[in-house]
Amino acid sequence: MKNITILGSTGSIGTNALEVIRQKRDEFNVVAISGHTNYKLVIEQIKEFNPKYVSIGTEEGYEVIKKEFPELNLFLGREGLKKLGQLDETDIILTAVSGVIGIEATVEAIKKGKRIALANKETMVAGGVYIRKLLKEYKDAEIIPVDSEHSALFQSLLAGKKENVKNLIITASGGSFRGKKRDELKNITVEDALKHPKWSMGKKITIDSSTLVNKGLEVIEAHELFEIDYDKIKVVVHPQSIVHSLVEYEDNAMIAQLGATDMKLPIQLAFTYPERESSKALDTLDLMKVGALTFEEPDMETFKGLSLAYKAGRIGGTMTTVFNAANEIAVELFMKEKIKFLEIYDVIEKAMENHIPKEIDSLETILEADEKTRQWVYENFGK
Repeated sequence: MKNITILGSTGSIGTNALEVIRQKRDEFNVVAISGHTNYKLVIEQIKEFNPKYVSIGTEEGYEVIKKEFPELNLFLGREGLKKLGQLDETDIILTAVSGVIGIEATVEAIKKGKRIALANKETMVAGGVYIRKLLKEYKDAEIIPVDSEHSALFQSLLAGKKENVKNLIITASGGSFRGKKRDELKNITVEDALKHPKWSMGKKITIDSSTLVNKGLEVIEAHELFEIDYDKIKVVVHPQSIVHSLVEYEDNAMIAQLGATDMKLPIQLAFTYPERESSKALDTLDLMKVGALTFEEPDMETFKGLSLAYKAGRIGGTMTTVFNAANEIAVELFMKEKIKFLEIYDVIEKAMENHIPKEIDSLETILEADEKTRQWVYENFGK
């Protein structure tokens, strides 16, 4: 029996993870969960899975849950997530919270020598250098990626040696506005941007997909996870979202992972690796129904988020922290209708221009760059 902690149990990844566990009650036990504002769903999950520890993001949620479950080990906010990362009982911690808030819990879990099922890409984008340093220090800890693209790369890299990798190829659906040019994006509304053609995801990640910033974050994460040079990381638009990513080797062989558009497969793999197990929770892929698979070049001129990510990654240090933080606040401002869709790119670009990058040597360096960037963006664009 493996004890699982789920950070972000009310989101898309978290609820899918609970479905995986629901089908394998004899293998997995939910020891801890966290939610941000949706305390009503957290209460339902407590009743079904009986976790020993819970963290909630709001004081209102804390008071309601504490009243209904007075014996529960209940924590609040950012410190609560950190405490869940420190639990000795946990075997695997799934980090599925959105944003840089997931870093501290990941750091604590690494220090405890745990397996981290990583669905929070901001952890590696904002602090990948520091995370890799910790993994070398705490050798019992490991990260298994849960993002479908990075799980696909992880699986495909098992086919050969890292020194024989020619390219990592990350696939992208193209988002809500695939094929459109800048003139067509000037008056895009929040409602428009939230209509993803393939995935049902949280609002922030859906906006990121529409700007291609999400692919930029994935490029940086791939560089940090697999220690592959940026020149060897490519992005291709694949509207069908069946090929989740590929690895091209020096002999020109391409090894890909294909599957249904279902996050439960990479989640379960992160829980069971190196074993592969059947489950009623997992969707199957019928290639006869899929038909054709197509691939296109990404339009990095229109969707500047991707090119800005490469730039931030190549500069290195805290510049990727700034890229991530500026985007988070830009998306927030766009959803509040304080800036327009295309201005998301302007916010990121100007925040990067304003920043003098530092070498990442501690968690404090990451958090300081993150906080200063957020303040700068609010002061210059949030009024």
